[in-house]
Amino acid sequence: MDSSGWRVEEVKALVEECRSKPSILHTPSLSFFKSYLQSLGARIPSEERLDDLKYTNMKMEDEIIESDLELDESEVVKPDNDPPQKMGDPSIDVTDENRDAAQALKSKATDAISEGRFDEAINFLTEAIMLNPTSAILYATRASVFTKLKKPNAAINDAEAALQINPDSAKGYKVRGLARAMLGLWREAANDLHKASNLDFDEEIGLVLKKVEPNVKKIEEHRKKYEILRREEEQKKAEWDKKQHQAEEESKAAALLKDGEVIGIHSTGDLSIFLKAASMTSRVAVLYFTATWCGPCRMMSPHYTSLARKHPKVVFLKVDIDEAVEVARQWNISSVPTFVFLKNCKEVDKVVGADKIALERKIAQYGY
Repeated sequence: MDSSGWRVEEVKALVEECRSKPSILHTPSLSFFKSYLQSLGARIPSEERLDDLKYTNMKMEDEIIESDLELDESEVVKPDNDPPQKMGDPSIDVTDENRDAAQALKSKATDAISEGRFDEAINFLTEAIMLNPTSAILYATRASVFTKLKKPNAAINDAEAALQINPDSAKGYKVRGLARAMLGLWREAANDLHKASNLDFDEEIGLVLKKVEPNVKKIEEHRKKYEILRREEEQKKAEWDKKQHQAEEESKAAALLKDGEVIGIHSTGDLSIFLKAASMTSRVAVLYFTATWCGPCRMMSPHYTSLARKHPKVVFLKVDIDEAVEVARQWNISSVPTFVFLKNCKEVDKVVGADKIALERKIAQYGY
C-alpha cells in the first residue's frame, strides 16, 4: 500500500506521545491501537504499573542526585549514647567556699588533661560543676574533654549548658563546633566555629575550619545544583500530572461522544457539553439544524445518519429548531436544513440547503 496518503507525521507523533506517556494506551479512544499492539505480541503493563514505573524512575534519579556528594569524613565518629552526665542546678546560690573548691578541682582537671588522664579529668570537673553549677567555663571545659574522648553528643550537651549560662562563651561555641564537626554536621559546626572566632580566635579554631569549610562549600554547591535539578524534576512531574489529567479528561470526553451516531441536542447546555468534548478530543463537530415540517430535512436526515456511521471520528449533532429554540437563536438560523461546521467550538464553515454532495465534501475536508 502506498503510504503517501497516510498522515505519517501524525502517526509518528502518536508513537512519541505513547513513549513519553504510556498510560494513554489505556484510554478508550486508543483501545483499537492497544489491541493491535497486543495482537503482535506486545505486553502492555496496567495503568497503575505504568504510574509506579514512572515515579520509581523519578525516585531513583533523586537518589542518584543525593548520593553524588563526596565529603572528607575521615575524622567523623559514631554518635555516643552514654547515660547523661551529672548536671548541676544553675539557679542555686553558690557559696564562696564551694566556688573556691570548684576552682581547685578545675585545676586538678587541667593537670589530668595535660597528662592524658581524660576520664579522671571528667570526674574532677563533674565534682566542680556540682559545687558551682553557675560557671559556664566548667561546663565548657568538661565539654572539651568529652571531645578528646570522642564523645561529641556529651560535649554538645555541656557546651549548650555553658551557652545557656553565658551566651557569649567563646569556648562554648568552639567546643560545640568541634563536636558537631565530629558528627559530620558541617554547616552547624562552621557556624559555631565562626562565632567562637569572632569572640576569641585561637589557632585550633582556624585548623578545624580549614577541614570543615571545604565540606561546607561542597554542600552549598551541591545544594544549589540539587535545587536546580529538583525544580526540573518538579516541573517534569507537574507536566506529567497535567498530561495525566488531560488524558483522563480526554478519555471522559471520548466516552461521552457516541462514535458513528447522531447526537440530539435539546438545549444550549447540551450543546456546550458536546462541543467542549469535541474540542477536547480534537474532533470536528457538525451541527445540523432541522425541523419536523421541513421536507428537504426529511430527505437529508437519513443521509446525515449514514455519514455519521461513515465518519465515526466526526461529532454529528442534530438540533430541532422548534424544540431547541435558544440554540437556533444563538446560531442565527434563518432556514433549514443548515449544517454548521465547528472546530474548537468555533464555526469554520457552513452548508445551507439540502446539498448532499457539498455536505459530504465538507465532512471529508474537515473530518481528517
